[in-house]
Amino acid sequence: MLTATAFRRACRCAPLLFCLTAVVHAQSPPSAPDGRALNWAQKMFAEQSIDFGTIARGADARYRLKLTNLYKQSVHIANVRTSCGCAAANPSKSTLDSREVAYVEVTMDTERFSHRKDSNLIVTFDAPLFQEVTIPITAYIRTDVVLTPGAANFGSVDLGSATRRKIEVAYAGRDDWTIRDVQPHNEYVAAEAKEISRGNGRVNYEVYVTLKPNAPVGVIRDQVTLLTDDALSPEVPLLVEARVEADITVTPAVVALGTLGPGDSRPTNVVLRGRKPFAIEKIECASDQDAFKVRLPKDERAVHVLPLTFTAPDRPGDFTEEFTVTIAGRPEPVTFKAYGTIRAK
Repeated sequence: MLTATAFRRACRCAPLLFCLTAVVHAQSPPSAPDGRALNWAQKMFAEQSIDFGTIARGADARYRLKLTNLYKQSVHIANVRTSCGCAAANPSKSTLDSREVAYVEVTMDTERFSHRKDSNLIVTFDAPLFQEVTIPITAYIRTDVVLTPGAANFGSVDLGSATRRKIEVAYAGRDDWTIRDVQPHNEYVAAEAKEISRGNGRVNYEVYVTLKPNAPVGVIRDQVTLLTDDALSPEVPLLVEARVEADITVTPAVVALGTLGPGDSRPTNVVLRGRKPFAIEKIECASDQDAFKVRLPKDERAVHVLPLTFTAPDRPGDFTEEFTVTIAGRPEPVTFKAYGTIRAK
């Protein structure tokens, strides 16, 4: 029989539980690997287990586990931990609003640990309800292959630049051990292996990973697979990371003009920022409405502030415009957009 206090608590929790359940059932989420139904917190995770597979000693082994708040209430992560020192975990954020996405990055310590390692990722939620989620982690860290450094990390790279990283691969075991092929998983990455030495049961290679100049702006996070002649574990994964950044950025990339009446004017500033001084040759609009006036700078600067004035035409409704900025010596122009709404008279 419920006490009065327990009954009041149950009544307070009931509407919240109903809301959570209703949203989840609409999602039709998968069940756990063992067939059990997932609780409300487990349903937010894209994967219910993490398997790093077989990885080399010294390799940077990182896995980003995606979770999405499926509910109307905000979700708060109170704590993230692992059950073994061989693994560590950090969330990208602790509070997720409805439909917001976050990641928990799990890393394996391949320097201090070796062979088969099993651990658990434990994520504790304290809102909207208390719940702990346990995600199994497994990895096999081989000791016969060592990578130095543990990843091809390019850091920040200018758009249009080709850059290369060298990874040393040291093997201890058979004299005839061979890297048969190097297979990038990303179309903007190239890789090749060069044998350096072999003898006395040791083989050394240098693997060169190249980020191609046509890599687009954004983050690249992928792998290169070293395909060896090992019968049991032929694949050695190598992490590749890069952040490709434009040499010239526009702030804001989209200019919000708000709502104006016909004939109203609104001034605004658009900032172009480069890694080095540059000159602007011309600025063009995609349409012929002649609603914008801009003062074109004549000198080279690393930062240009463009005074832009919009005069609303006598045409009610939504208004959009795309600008093309031609930069001296740069084959590709820089673009930005503007939008607003024009009231009827």
